[in-house]
Amino acid sequence: MKESTVDRRIRKTKHQLRQSLTALLKEKPVQDITVRELADLADINRGTFYLHYRDVYDLLNQIEEELLGELESVLEKYQPGNILPNISKIFTEVYELVQRNSEIVGILMGDNGEWNFINRLNQILREKCLRDWVEHFRAESHETFDTYYVFIISGCMGLVQYWLANGMKETPQELAELTEQIIMNGMKWLKTE
Repeated sequence: MKESTVDRRIRKTKHQLRQSLTALLKEKPVQDITVRELADLADINRGTFYLHYRDVYDLLNQIEEELLGELESVLEKYQPGNILPNISKIFTEVYELVQRNSEIVGILMGDNGEWNFINRLNQILREKCLRDWVEHFRAESHETFDTYYVFIISGCMGLVQYWLANGMKETPQELAELTEQIIMNGMKWLKTE
């Protein structure tokens, strides 16, 4: 069998498993999902599942790793000192990533979300933004910056949750422009409208 045929089958199997896990996560928490029901829903046998993953948690972890890897790739395009001038552009790319993966992101960031994913997401964003935001806002101390950072990131995550829950009516670019306005101007921009 040709290697490309094997690769295509593997990609198809993994895709089916990821879709099946997403469907099951809409119904119940990950700890209540069995390999048997996941494999049945994906229409594969359990042995095929174990060729790719140790257990359901391993599958979920690999999905999270891919999402966070894509996020890091987006952020790595921008060097320190080049983030603030490109806030809208960066957030547009981040929101496009969220939009492409809206079902699983909505689950991971939802009411029964995965805290490990949210904490790792938070850490990636903090490490990338720390230098730029401290420099721009000239925080008197790291405690002041930490307070500002927590406020901004919590707001951005809440905005993503709101966007997902309300059918993503805004485009990623519209949401990014709103995010930039809020980060840079706080609520002042509302008075001008």
